[in-house]
Amino acid sequence: MRALAGDRAVTAAAEPLLAVRGITKHFAAKGPPVRAVQDVSFEIGRGEVLGVVGESGCGKSTLGRLVLRLVEPTTGTVAFDGTELMALAAAELRRFRRHMQMIFQDPFASLNPRMTVGEALAEPVRFHDGLGRAAARDRAAALLAQVGLGAEHLDRYPRAFSGGQRQRIAIARALATAPRFLVADEAVSALDVSIQAEVVNLLKSLQETFGLALMFISHDLSVVEAISDRAMVLYLGRVMEIAPIDDLYSRPAHPYTLALLQAAPGGGKRGGDRLILKGEIPSPSAPPSGCVFRTRCPFALADCARDIPRLTAVRPGHLKACIRDDLTL
Repeated sequence: MRALAGDRAVTAAAEPLLAVRGITKHFAAKGPPVRAVQDVSFEIGRGEVLGVVGESGCGKSTLGRLVLRLVEPTTGTVAFDGTELMALAAAELRRFRRHMQMIFQDPFASLNPRMTVGEALAEPVRFHDGLGRAAARDRAAALLAQVGLGAEHLDRYPRAFSGGQRQRIAIARALATAPRFLVADEAVSALDVSIQAEVVNLLKSLQETFGLALMFISHDLSVVEAISDRAMVLYLGRVMEIAPIDDLYSRPAHPYTLALLQAAPGGGKRGGDRLILKGEIPSPSAPPSGCVFRTRCPFALADCARDIPRLTAVRPGHLKACIRDDLTL
């Protein structure tokens, strides 16, 4: 898949399955609103995997919920295969959700402890496909088989399973309605390191088998590199950089992306001096003027405080939000 990253970047731009335009989310607070996501635009092509990376609190999870309309945006639009999600009434959206599903971070919290695994998997297919009880149970058994579990697990409750098994069940539930697009929100971060690779490989195999588009949210750069065709870097709710995965990791164009890569395990092997970020991440209730990264950027100029940098092309399919075109990272 990753060999097609460049081709898929072109496909995403030409015929996107998901098109997000200017999506913004502000949460009300006692003081100024929390600016969780700010004017984010991107596309995901059919069968493409877009990795979304950034530090905790950068808006990754909120963005994932916004594109599925689990959270209502302050402004902006999301179109899925030409259908504008914000224009759908509640009943229409409920039916439309069969095409878009989410895998949540915590498998201990995302499954109903009072439902057996069979009941949890049968519920969405009975609602969306109108299957009877017996047919829905058969579908549930088939879903478990797809994630490496057996029919003998149907009558067990979530508490009987390990974390890795629960996340497999959560993946099976997300696949129950035969969706075309999945959001995986830190889907392996709550698992033991020994189990993470198994679940990532399962996700990758299912994505390739069913031709799913996938938005893979993670703070783990090595996992994102392993599964993604392209990656998008967020900082304080804004996009810093977006590019084909190999290009982003080998030739980052934004200082923040370089700092993330150098801070990751093995990042010290990268050439050049280590980029040290100064200060703390500003509050999303009071983001800096101009470039939100400027208060921590060692290359910031006075001009960086004036205007919000727009995403501009560095190379075909590779965009950055930085006015310092003179930098060689």
